[in-house]
Amino acid sequence: MISRLLPILACMLPLAACDALGGAAEQGQRFPEPDRPVSEVVSSQFSTEDQRDSVGEAQTVMDLAEIEPGMTVADIGAGNGYYTVRLAERVGADGRVLAQDIDQEALDRLARRVERYRLDNVSIRRGEFADPSLPADSFDRIFMVHMYHEIEEPYEFLWRMWPALRDGGQVIVVDRDRPTDQHGIDPLLLSCEFKRVGYELVAFKDAPELLGYYAQFKAAANRPEPGEIKPCRSDNATQG
Repeated sequence: MISRLLPILACMLPLAACDALGGAAEQGQRFPEPDRPVSEVVSSQFSTEDQRDSVGEAQTVMDLAEIEPGMTVADIGAGNGYYTVRLAERVGADGRVLAQDIDQEALDRLARRVERYRLDNVSIRRGEFADPSLPADSFDRIFMVHMYHEIEEPYEFLWRMWPALRDGGQVIVVDRDRPTDQHGIDPLLLSCEFKRVGYELVAFKDAPELLGYYAQFKAAANRPEPGEIKPCRSDNATQG
């Protein structure tokens, strides 16, 4: 079992260059603090997987995101792996899934699940509170499902994530339209925060079956320097 877990717990090709984020901020550059509360990190058990499958949650999100065989995707805040295992099946043997979380116990459980399911196209990596630590130019899709509101430093996190997208790559966010200290985020505020860091909104859909909404972003032509980022005001999220 140990021999099988080693490639799971390491970054798999083409994800081997895990420290190759050439866009890291220079020392001394500061990112703005969010002008809003941040939800406490809670259990990764959002609801049972049977309940989520009964409304077709993962299938709906993967269809909207146009996940195809051979893609390389990241599951940020993977928890126990609800999306990880379903993405692994969807992208197939020629695709790759990188599951990431800051909760080591959740990652340990997920590693055992990946081993049990024999998912050779999945790798697991621990992230940081302000840095997803993703290899540059590697992902067709990055998933952030019911977790964005828990990111303590959203501007730095999104800024460091930007280089990880391949040409045409997109970020998928599923969240609830509620205050950020109640485990959700106003979609206008979400869009504003992404825009300030160098992303463009390309799709949005209210989705009761997802217990919230679906948003899809792409990298804009340019990414601002950290000192150029102005925080969005939570009471005026429509600002550009």
